[in-house]
Amino acid sequence: MKKRTLAAALLPLALLFLLLLEGCNPEARLRAQQERYRDSLAQLRDPQYTAKVYYRDYFFNPYYYWLENRWAYAKSVQPTAYSDIYAYFDDLLWEKDRWSWMCDGASFASSESGILRGSYGVSLGQPMEYYGDYSIRVAYVYPGSPFAREGVTRGWALTHIAGQPVMDLLRTKEFDAAYNKSPQTFTLEDLAGNSHTFTTSLEELSVSPVMKTAVFTAADFPGLSEPVGYFNYLSFKANFLTDIDNAMATLKAANVRYLILDLRYNGGGDSRASQRLVDWIAPASAVGEVYVRRAHNKRLSRYDVDNKVEGNPNALNLKRLYVITGEGTASASEMITNGLRPLMDVKMVGDTTYGKPNGMYVLLYPDTKEDQARYDKGDYSKLEWVFLPIAFYNKNRDGESIPDDGFVPDNYRPDDYFHDFTPEEDNIRACLTHIATGSFPALPTVEEPLRSTSHSGVRFLSAPERDPHYGLDLIRTLPGESR
Repeated sequence: MKKRTLAAALLPLALLFLLLLEGCNPEARLRAQQERYRDSLAQLRDPQYTAKVYYRDYFFNPYYYWLENRWAYAKSVQPTAYSDIYAYFDDLLWEKDRWSWMCDGASFASSESGILRGSYGVSLGQPMEYYGDYSIRVAYVYPGSPFAREGVTRGWALTHIAGQPVMDLLRTKEFDAAYNKSPQTFTLEDLAGNSHTFTTSLEELSVSPVMKTAVFTAADFPGLSEPVGYFNYLSFKANFLTDIDNAMATLKAANVRYLILDLRYNGGGDSRASQRLVDWIAPASAVGEVYVRRAHNKRLSRYDVDNKVEGNPNALNLKRLYVITGEGTASASEMITNGLRPLMDVKMVGDTTYGKPNGMYVLLYPDTKEDQARYDKGDYSKLEWVFLPIAFYNKNRDGESIPDDGFVPDNYRPDDYFHDFTPEEDNIRACLTHIATGSFPALPTVEEPLRSTSHSGVRFLSAPERDPHYGLDLIRTLPGESR
């Protein structure tokens, strides 16, 4: 309160000083005085005011892709009319824009560092779309997490929380509160039908975006004549480029000729990571070829750029790339798939992708040179806000865009929650079958035991990919700038 009162008391002296500096035009001086007075009061009343104005005047203009449609409106609205910076950000967006978003500094820092705060280390889903089963199944488990230490793997079914059936908790909308309580007691049914009950607590986890790297041979899947690589990748993170290198080096050492790139849960990420993966996968004939063209708004068309395959002397020598897709495959995941299709033999297997044909530059606020130097070193301690408005659209070398409604795969497969990431899992099995025989297998039979009548009719909470903030094709350096 004392600081606020002191600042208010100093305002008249500051304004008097500004008035003396204004020139001799009384009307101009009065207008300048009034405007500065309003700005000074706004900053006192609204601690987010400076960030709002900085975003609007430095970043929204000129980088927002639909700037021509929204700038007149953006100038007309007063930042102080919004008590919440998120509401201000959303109100400036063009009506067709379902992709732009922002977050607080702590959330962004957590995502960049690979730290999950307050997590059991498990992702859940429902095999209802094709299988008609509403049970809550484990989609994947992070190694070393609380659930992993209890032996939980993909495919296990969550049946009870604190002794209460999960379907009852969903019906009464108490699932979230029960699931996020710590410590908590869970009961799950494994793939053999055995029940397991344990008590565990939420933890802060440091996780890698690489879920699994494997090599499959004829010993794993009869009919294979050459080794097949499998790479399950959850997010393009620039702080984990070495993880990509290590995984690809393992596959290179095994001389894999086919790669199954599992991106079904990958919502995109940093362009530095997508570039690294492209350079490992693309054939030598593609080096120097464009894999993505980025087009900006009319004011920034001079910054339209072609990103090319830079190459890697140790790159995989593949005959064909298989990409497993799903509704969680978004943004940078769609972009590299679209970019590689004209450059090599690519087959998409799985479900229709999310549909995010565009990308964004990132404004880390505050944005001084000193701040940026800290961010570049991974120090986000003073980061307050992160703004991620759409700034460009992506096309491949042949001018083909990512459909707004997502890519339809070459071979549709449901997400098989009933098997771990092995050759028995339906999407992986379909890829291996095509490699071995040249044809995709029939869709899996929906067996009656999978249809649990007690689980019918209760839809699980919205998956992350249904969140409007989902999906990143992120570039840290702004057009015309370099660090």
